[in-house]
Amino acid sequence: MSLIRELHRQLTQKERSAVEITQGYLSQVERLEPQLRSFLTITADHALVQAQQVDEQIAAGNEIGPLAGIPIALKDNLCTQGIQTTCASKVLAGFVPPYESTVTQRLATAGTVCLGKTNMDEFAMGSSTENSAYQVTANPWDLACVPGGSSGGSAAAVAADECPIALGSDTGGSIRQPAAFCGVVGLKPTYGLVSRYGLVAYASSLDQIGPLTRTVEDAAIVLGAIAGHDAKDSTSIKIEIPDYASTLKPGLDCKGRKIGIIQETFGEGIDPVVDEAVKAAIAQFEQLGAEVQMLSCPQFRYGVPTYYIIAPSEASSNLARYDGVKYGLRANDDSLMEMYTQTRATGFGAEVKRRIMIGTYALSAGYYDAYYLKAQKVRTLIKQDFEKAFESVDILLCPTTPTTAFKAGEKVNDPLSMYLSDLMTIPVNLAGLPSLSLPCGFDPKGLPIGLQLIGNVLQEQTLLEVAYAYEQSTDWHQQAPQQ
Repeated sequence: MSLIRELHRQLTQKERSAVEITQGYLSQVERLEPQLRSFLTITADHALVQAQQVDEQIAAGNEIGPLAGIPIALKDNLCTQGIQTTCASKVLAGFVPPYESTVTQRLATAGTVCLGKTNMDEFAMGSSTENSAYQVTANPWDLACVPGGSSGGSAAAVAADECPIALGSDTGGSIRQPAAFCGVVGLKPTYGLVSRYGLVAYASSLDQIGPLTRTVEDAAIVLGAIAGHDAKDSTSIKIEIPDYASTLKPGLDCKGRKIGIIQETFGEGIDPVVDEAVKAAIAQFEQLGAEVQMLSCPQFRYGVPTYYIIAPSEASSNLARYDGVKYGLRANDDSLMEMYTQTRATGFGAEVKRRIMIGTYALSAGYYDAYYLKAQKVRTLIKQDFEKAFESVDILLCPTTPTTAFKAGEKVNDPLSMYLSDLMTIPVNLAGLPSLSLPCGFDPKGLPIGLQLIGNVLQEQTLLEVAYAYEQSTDWHQQAPQQ
């Protein structure tokens, strides 16, 4: 059952107040944070004020929306007016934005209650949340394992029931990969469907904001609240936003749906346990009435090298603003050049520096054509592969990640191995498509396995319906880690 719907029912029937619900989640946060470390900032007083406002609306007899009084956690790269936003970086320590991001403003208008800001890989660069300058988040299913990244704090918080919903950002898999590792639902919308205004940029042509929730229906409800055109974002798409959750009804099946299995995502490099679980999910879709066929996306394999030229190139440009002049850290200002150098040397972590250097190199004179321009051409080929595939199917299917969650520290000194964690998710961002990860099983160690469904441009409704049909025919989403 939708957790949002159940909490809304409790509120409207006055079984619990918004303050009581908020206090319950804050207590869970207080109990688990010493070992989980999902949050960088906890805004208890702010949350209780927001909850009290919802209770006053209910007491006055006013009708409230489905998200009113629902606690939420926000990834710490979403600007929140009056609340510290650090991107888990020393270079932004103590930065308090003077404005609100569009998505957080829309959620506040809908009545959500902000519990705080979640931990992440610094500037969203990473796949394990080990690149945070402040702390390493643990996976609720096994505290020795990583929760994935870069939205690991948000995924871990939802999985551990520290909050019913959270927001993350996804540049190359940073919502879906941690969702898979933590056994929750993670949705990356079509590029441009959700405003990026107020999202601290990593790679502007790839970044997209989306929800992490316990169920597909909850993801649909949150998407409906944050999607829509925004004049402050030049990449925002002008379309009418449907009620994504309205068609998610019990008994929904996949009859008439055509699902394509991306054959390049199976075979060498995939954990046999993940392979087995995803193939069992494919069989389940066939039982639900879907027509399943194998498809080839031959350029899929070039997603990782293409991404790691384009994304660092955009990051090199976007992160040039952190120079000690405008805001954030300012180190050793004996001279202008010394201030620039020391601010960036001491403010940025190793992974951020690595990606800035890769991007600067790829954009430099003499290498632009050989690297960046060629990567953009391959990006077009990847997009064309997807377009061809969607001529014959409604949805594409593959594992979310090649493996389940790995141990903390296991890949810290092996960046190439770490980058391969996003092998299945990166091509989706390069093509700007909507994609969703949901649980489809567990490995022998009790770690969750993620199933990735990919939709065509702006086909979130179809994507959510297919995901919901599968979710309702299994009980994977009902299982939770022991705390």
